[in-house]
Amino acid sequence: MSKAANTFHYKNVGGNLRPIIPVELQKKNSTVKLEVLIDSGADRCIIWGEIAEALGIDVKAGKEHKFGGIGSTRAQIGYEHKVGITVGQETINATVIFSYDIAQGLAIVGQEGFFDHFVIKFDYKKRSIVLRRN
Repeated sequence: MSKAANTFHYKNVGGNLRPIIPVELQKKNSTVKLEVLIDSGADRCIIWGEIAEALGIDVKAGKEHKFGGIGSTRAQIGYEHKVGITVGQETINATVIFSYDIAQGLAIVGQEGFFDHFVIKFDYKKRSIVLRRN
């Protein structure tokens, strides 16, 4: 039996097409809707710290992680927490790093915590992203 796929379209951001999709994050009885960049080069899911606050999470109570990225001149710090992420009709339990060291509003889903739950097909020519649960 095949699992249903969720199809999304690339979003135009400042003249650049990016694989950005809407998701919902859940923790206990709180839910936050936001858009995330699907980043195949990101090792983890990293989301701006104030999103965690909106979910009632004490950000700095989580396990500390240091990370960097393209253009980073110093290590950035974030804190690990488990949250639910709903994508289309699918909800996964994911480990997310919440950080105040990244740009306000930034949300990236990466290899661990997202790609390990989905088979993802990027079709730039058709401007589509198809996610199917593993």
